[in-house]
Amino acid sequence: MKRSALLLIVPLLLAGCMQETASYMVDGSEHTISLRAEQDYFWSDAVALKLVVANLPECQRQFPMTTVPTSSVEVEVYGAGEGVYSMRVGAQVMRIDMQSCTRLTEPTPQELGQRVGTFRVGTDKKLVFEKAPDAPQPAAPEPKGAIPEPAP
Repeated sequence: MKRSALLLIVPLLLAGCMQETASYMVDGSEHTISLRAEQDYFWSDAVALKLVVANLPECQRQFPMTTVPTSSVEVEVYGAGEGVYSMRVGAQVMRIDMQSCTRLTEPTPQELGQRVGTFRVGTDKKLVFEKAPDAPQPAAPEPKGAIPEPAP
């Protein structure tokens, strides 16, 4: 009897957990930067952040970022051109190359680039990406083996 009662309670305990994903479409759904926020237990006020970079069909990778309080999920996204993006959460900065889905060295302030937008928890407790008002148009990484067009 006790065992079946516990099995009925488990889904209720997990129901309040945050399991959210939001994406920034760099160039359509095949070139994306996504942020995953996962809360292990409903009583925990912390979420683990993971970055998922996709340049389909060439690559897709997930990178663990950090753990932050649920109330302060705010990850700024910066574009430095040529498919290089930086994500900043607090003092941590992660820079990635969209072409190969690889993590690069931490950028200097000059390498950070222009702010593209911010991942944050919206008013409905859902993770969203808010594009910066002055954000440049994203440029997708060139496919491997592509021949660049000559400059005019």
